[in-house]
This record gives sequence, C-alpha cells and structure tokens, in this order.
Amino acid sequence: MLNMRRREVITLLGGVAVGWPVAVRAQQPAMPVIGFLHSGSPGPYRRILAAFRQGLNEAGYVEGQNAAIEYRWAHGQYERLPAMAAELIHRPVAVLAATSTPAALAAKAATTTVPTVFTTAFDPVELGLVASLSRPGGNVTGATQLNVEIGPKRLELVRELIPTATIVGLLVNPTNPVARGLSRDLEAAGRALGLQLDLLHASTERDIDDAFATLVQRRASALVIVADPFFVSRSEQLGALTLRHALPSIFQYPESSMQAA
Repeated sequence: MLNMRRREVITLLGGVAVGWPVAVRAQQPAMPVIGFLHSGSPGPYRRILAAFRQGLNEAGYVEGQNAAIEYRWAHGQYERLPAMAAELIHRPVAVLAATSTPAALAAKAATTTVPTVFTTAFDPVELGLVASLSRPGGNVTGATQLNVEIGPKRLELVRELIPTATIVGLLVNPTNPVARGLSRDLEAAGRALGLQLDLLHASTERDIDDAFATLVQRRASALVIVADPFFVSRSEQLGALTLRHALPSIFQYPESSMQAA
C-alpha cells in the first residue's frame, strides 16, 4: 500500500478529516458512501469483493449498517469508465475505490479532491497515478502488484516447460490503456529468449475465438494471456478453448485454470 495509513482511510470514511473545510464536512452523509469502480464484471471477482468487504468490516464498516457501497461495473467496456467515475463523484462518495488499472486512470482523471484508492498490476508512477511510491501526493493512493515485472518471467517459464517452443501467442486487450507498452516490453523479452511472439488482440468474445483459431493455424506452442479484467470475465471461455485446442496457457489469475480443470 502506498503512503496512506489505514486510520486515514477510516477517518475519510467517517467524514471528519482534520483540515477539511467545515462546509465540506457538513456535506458528508450520515452514512458514508463508498464508490467502487471496476472495468470487469462482478462474477469472476467474487473473491476480491469478499476480501474488499472483509477489509471494510475489519476497519469497522459494514455494508448496509454504517456504510453504503455504490458499485459500477464496466463489463469490459472500458470506454464507459469515465462517465461511471463522474457519476460516482457527483453521487457524492466519501472515498472512491478504483480496483483495476483502467478504472484507476478514469478515477484519476475524474477528480482531484475525492480520496481515491486504486489497485493496478503496473507501475503507478509510470502510469501517472502518483508522484512516487513513497510519497504519492494528491488525492490518490493504492497498491500495485507490479505485474509488468512478472510478464518476462512467464515467458521464461514457457521456455523452461516447453524447450522446443518457437512461436508463443500473446493475447492482449487493445482497449486497455497500458496494452501497447506492455506488448512492446514482452515482445522484446521474447526475442531475448529466442521466442517469436504472435501478438493477438481481443476485446470481445468473438475476438477470443478468432485468436485461438489463429494460434492453432500458426501452430503456436503456448499462449500467454496478458493480465486484463476483460480476460478474467471470460475465464470460462478461455479455459474451454485451452482444453479444446490442447494449448498450454499461462494467466495471472487462477480462474482460467479452474475453468479448465
């Protein structure tokens, strides 16, 4: 977690932050409203939602009792996120949880005043979400998995498990704001390992079907699925296609492997 202490978040939820103007504090509702913004769909994120609510409970906030949560899900349609973020800001919410990279970027653009907590798989400094990891500054803080550092490791794992691999598919959602930079970095890492990365774009169900058909046609040895909320929401489809085509695949989250089990 970046430099926002837990008690500060609790204070913000309570609407009694020291230093806030009296008029601002007076506008806070009796039951604080927490905004929850995500670029995916709720089904595949049940575990994350449960953990989110548990964390609130541990901080003394129970949904429906002393706090309300307004949920906004983009269902993989990232272009909807700016309007959803604006809607939550005008609700108004006491705190905004932007729990994916596209959602975090939309929230960052939507407000400079509402306290915002994000999660991202990438470097938040490079994304422009915060000024630095130790001193994020502004109204935004959060947590990063630095998944961009793990991408080349997945390619190394492919090389280790399938020494004869030459062509490896790379499934990317082109509507993700970080897709281009991540693809570039992974292609460079693949070349260093002697792998030819076959870059395939998918942002719809049909695109995923077409991507697998292309990989089979090109006789790819394996598939690396880039971390993306849309792909999490399509875990069942990805798992079924992996089994149907007997194509070894690597994904950040366990959902696809569970669907393929």
